[in-house]
Amino acid sequence: MAPPKRKTGGGRTTPKLTRPGERPLVNPEENKAGVHSSARYTPPVPREMRMGKPWVPVLMLVLLVLGGVIIMARNLAFSGNNWLTIVGLACILGGLYTATKWR
Repeated sequence: MAPPKRKTGGGRTTPKLTRPGERPLVNPEENKAGVHSSARYTPPVPREMRMGKPWVPVLMLVLLVLGGVIIMARNLAFSGNNWLTIVGLACILGGLYTATKWR
């Protein structure tokens, strides 16, 4: 024979419009959206932060292409100099870094 089912207490454990550990609102009718007075305010993003600089993608492409051209020139014409490889890789890394700044 199976044991009898226990009743579990369902429903809310905290007052409406609160979270555990918070005090309930004094008058929930005044605050219809359910937002506490301590809710964080997020200011709008300034215009200069929204618009990207027009020279950033140009610089990115120039650095990436220049790095590739320097590495190809080193392999085709200047076979004894490894500094050109380092300069080419630095240009490519600069182009990748500039790509992260593009909005």
